[in-house]
Amino acid sequence: MASRAPVVFLTGASSGIGEALAREYAARGAVLGLVARRGEALEALAASLPAGALTYRADVCDLPAMQAAAADFLGRHGAPDLVIANAGISHGTLTEHPADAEVFRQILEVNVVGMVNTFQPFLAAMRSAGRGTLAGVASVAGYRGLPGAGAYSASKAAAIRYLESLRVELRGTGVRVATICPGYIATPMTEKNPYPMPVLITADEFARRFARALDAGRTYAVIPWPMAIVARILHVLPNALFDAAFARAGRKPRKG
Repeated sequence: MASRAPVVFLTGASSGIGEALAREYAARGAVLGLVARRGEALEALAASLPAGALTYRADVCDLPAMQAAAADFLGRHGAPDLVIANAGISHGTLTEHPADAEVFRQILEVNVVGMVNTFQPFLAAMRSAGRGTLAGVASVAGYRGLPGAGAYSASKAAAIRYLESLRVELRGTGVRVATICPGYIATPMTEKNPYPMPVLITADEFARRFARALDAGRTYAVIPWPMAIVARILHVLPNALFDAAFARAGRKPRKG
């Protein structure tokens, strides 16, 4: 008997890591539900996939819109095997600039609350089915606060801790939670970074490693793995050394 095609729901699918993940799981024969704010790009992606995909133009910050998308997807395919909360934004931020206060709010809302809004509508059905994986895309930027990226680092640190809490909450239910922390991935989000990006890999390569990590049952993975060593070192580095090393580091451009 042929195995059932995996059912996958993915946010932030219209470009970058999300697009690469959509193509990776489409190549595996998955039934896909794709979410993004940019409807035209999302439709173009779906049309290019071998078996197409259900598409939902929605903002992950809009809980009713995410609940409506999830309800439609659940009605068509039942509890998914995998829900990937990938949608995220990144801008340089400096607290001294009044305009950046709104940017801080946007980054935290998309990168943290958007992850909650992605998982919440599916959780009851997945718990009832006693299976499935909730995978959140965090970042190694969540290990330490990087200068000029306070909002992004804070959002990813929060995402890591949220996913950890959720993983423990769901222990024994059959629903697995996986935290995936990208290092530097070549995407539109990183192409304007004015500083060196060690161990940079393509989005397609990231997607392959992401899928392999979940296949192996990993609940936490840093991709590419050498960045895990760098991140661990930074995590335990004394403040005086960390501050001296990063005080003059290149900074992500501010919004606008």
